[in-house]
Amino acid sequence: MALAEPMTAHSAIAAWAAVDAPATPESYLQAARRRFMSSRVGLAALAVLLFLVALSVCAPLLTSYDPAVGQPVDRLKAIGTPGHLLGTDEQGRDMLTRILYGGRMSLIAGLAPVFVATVIGTALGSLSGFIGRWVAAVIMRTMDMFYAFPAVLLAIAISASLGPGLFNQIIALSIIYIAPIARVAEAATRRIVVAEFIEAAKLTGAPTTRIIVTQVLANIFSPIFVYASGLVGLAIVTAASLSFLGLGVRPPTPEWGFMLNSLRGTIYVNPWVAALPGFFIFITSISFNMLADSVRDALDVKE
Repeated sequence: MALAEPMTAHSAIAAWAAVDAPATPESYLQAARRRFMSSRVGLAALAVLLFLVALSVCAPLLTSYDPAVGQPVDRLKAIGTPGHLLGTDEQGRDMLTRILYGGRMSLIAGLAPVFVATVIGTALGSLSGFIGRWVAAVIMRTMDMFYAFPAVLLAIAISASLGPGLFNQIIALSIIYIAPIARVAEAATRRIVVAEFIEAAKLTGAPTTRIIVTQVLANIFSPIFVYASGLVGLAIVTAASLSFLGLGVRPPTPEWGFMLNSLRGTIYVNPWVAALPGFFIFITSISFNMLADSVRDALDVKE
């Protein structure tokens, strides 16, 4: 039987390093991704949202009906009617088609205002928290003015003054969400601005805008992203409320909130069809809320 070769000094050192060397630590993003992928609730919410987005984007490929044209003889068909899987509305329009196309408007009305408000609110909040003094006083006192009015009433007032339409609806919702995002950004910036790496950047003579963009924003992204993600579900519900009041998209463009308004007179005749837009509003809103909670837990890495 052949004897094993004696271990040389070099091979012994290599074996010791392979056994006793500490494992490479996870980066922040790797740890956050691992935690999110282990969240069944977060993955389920993400899957539901991706499915709804795919249905809305592929609506022309999934149905041959026109969402704005109906047949009066087919009005208020029940769910499961041949040729109309989700029934028809009060004008004989296919409900599945209306739901698919309406999802486009509802998702845009929820995502676009939050995106616009996040960009503007983050810029104002980070500038206020970094500079302080009279700049912070002017910006934050202006933001506080928006808190003097309930958000929904303020959105209704702005939409009524601008008139109905998706673009005006996005403007109204963006305005009411700028203030809370600015406050989150300002509070996060105040915690970061006293850090040593910020002081070091100031001592190098770097411009204020460069420090904010390269140092501050990178470190306040997590709380702002989590908070903004939670606002999307609320924005969808608020947008549906404005459309329900006639301050959203113009008919006959399908939108879930407006569809609820047009179907409310048929709730005693065909309640299941009338409840469909509300069901999709609920599913979309709760999915965004659960996704935001899961993202918050994933980003809260303590290691």
